[in-house]
Amino acid sequence: MKGHLKNLLNIAVVFSLSMALGFVTQNKIVINGIILVFIIHWILYIPANIFKTEKFYDLSGSLSYISVISYILYSKTQSFESGLGEVIISLAIIIWSARLGTFLFLRIKKAGEDKRFREYKKSWSKFLVAWTTSGMWVTICSACAMTAIASENIIELNTIFFIGLFMFVFGFSIEIIADYQKTKFRSVASNKDKYISSGLWSKSRHPNYVGEIILWLGISVMSFSNLEGLQYITLISPFFTYWLLVYISGVSILEKSGQEKWGHLKDYQDYIKKTPKLL
Repeated sequence: MKGHLKNLLNIAVVFSLSMALGFVTQNKIVINGIILVFIIHWILYIPANIFKTEKFYDLSGSLSYISVISYILYSKTQSFESGLGEVIISLAIIIWSARLGTFLFLRIKKAGEDKRFREYKKSWSKFLVAWTTSGMWVTICSACAMTAIASENIIELNTIFFIGLFMFVFGFSIEIIADYQKTKFRSVASNKDKYISSGLWSKSRHPNYVGEIILWLGISVMSFSNLEGLQYITLISPFFTYWLLVYISGVSILEKSGQEKWGHLKDYQDYIKKTPKLL
């Protein structure tokens, strides 16, 4: 019982922090968008918990990104004048989320499960924490974009905007190439249980995460010119992405797993020494 109460408290904290970020923007469209994100996650959590499956976890994140950005862009066009900048940022996030969500869904479908969720699925409240935290991930990562799109002002297509667009395209390209290289490597039977150290993976141990951090930094740069006052707080997006990927859900878990699998191999230790985690 204490465990459930603790998890429910964590859920309340996560939701409250996300809503607080929404209230900081002082934009009703953004606030409604954040609520929509959590509603989608909580609705999809129900069948996931009933069938004890995490297979649709990543798709729920993608669906939330696509839904909230579409809602905010539509609401902007209904309330204020909008321009090409809003459309470009919206399409960038929608295309990225659709690609990543599909990629992760197919990967977990092939693998059969995501080992990270083994313990979470044993408790309905702990599993709900994971889904609610995903809602916070969508909220914080897209906060600056949501705010810029929903603003009364039109996003200017200035030098700063195009620098951000270049960063997004560059980061997105790195992520796609890194995922493709790793998928192709794993498709070779002789590479089973081996680590990849070729292509972009010879330059970084986690190039896919490098790409994701850069692309979200690009989204923030594109959004920058249309923010004002306390709305600049939403620029925590790329820093949150870095913190999440490096210390919580990505790099730290994979580094630990890598040491457990290949830590006894000299070649792997040499790879670790000469290849940076990120850049």
